[in-house]
Amino acid sequence: MTKLFETKQFVIPELKGISEKTIEEHLKLYAGYVKHANLIMDHIAELAKDSEKYAYELGELQRRFSFEFCGMRNHEYYFGSLEGGAKPLEDTSGLRAALTDEFGSFELFLNRFKAIGLTRGIGWAILYYDKKTDRLITQWVDEQHLGHLTDTSIILALDMWEHSYLFDYIPAQKKDYVEAFFENLNWEVIEQNYLNAKN
Repeated sequence: MTKLFETKQFVIPELKGISEKTIEEHLKLYAGYVKHANLIMDHIAELAKDSEKYAYELGELQRRFSFEFCGMRNHEYYFGSLEGGAKPLEDTSGLRAALTDEFGSFELFLNRFKAIGLTRGIGWAILYYDKKTDRLITQWVDEQHLGHLTDTSIILALDMWEHSYLFDYIPAQKKDYVEAFFENLNWEVIEQNYLNAKN
């Protein structure tokens, strides 16, 4: 198998409200997305040698690749934001100023983003930066990949699949999981995502 994509290693400290067991199992799922993204790319390369004969299979594999690839990348943002321990978003930060400009205040952004996280179904709440308009945009993404915004950069990603909280909370308590996620965020990492997206 050609390894186009590598499994990243994350150093995540003990978290408040999210157990070590949850993180351990969640990281295994992430590794699975990386593995399957690589396997599908290999399979596509093989079938593409006779693309007319395997047109249907190739089409279905391309659909599946989107799911695996987005699952891989979304999780890299998710776990990255939990590395290094909880750190606040400084009052003087450029990201805080941008969130205030876009949503009215940092608190209004938090309220809006958390509400998106509680959307019924499985998926992701994502904060994007759109360089073309210099704006921050919040979005719900179904599953891993349905509804991603083209030509934008992910700044913050919140996994709302049940596997991300089921060892710690029942589905009716997913609001508590969302609160726990925000208690553990390293906003320095998220700020760097924003700065990288702007450059």
